[in-house]
Amino acid sequence: MSNYWGYHLMLDCAGCNDNIKSRDQIYNFIKELVERIDMNAHGEPIIEYLLPGEDKAGYSLMQLITTSNICAHFIEPNSTAYLDVFSCKEFDIKVAEDVFRKYFGPSLVRVNFITRQAG
Repeated sequence: MSNYWGYHLMLDCAGCNDNIKSRDQIYNFIKELVERIDMNAHGEPIIEYLLPGEDKAGYSLMQLITTSNICAHFIEPNSTAYLDVFSCKEFDIKVAEDVFRKYFGPSLVRVNFITRQAG
């Protein structure tokens, strides 16, 4: 990586385990992820269960970090998950993926990474 304004990792994951249904596991995941990619959390994560009874039901996560944010959506009916890590501070995308795999055991991970620069 070089000097860009921001770094944006997106993981699209299928075949996740039942930890996507556990608020406690999601909480533990975000705490470990923030530490392992050397970020600083700004407050506690917001973890809410959204759309109960619908085909996109599941937990959503928002963790502010001093250099931007980390968001995730865990879709229970089809065992998928979507993670976004966006920061103006560089981070190791492999470490982020490894922490995700540790907690949610996806059978398939599609990794997208882009750099951000407005001007």
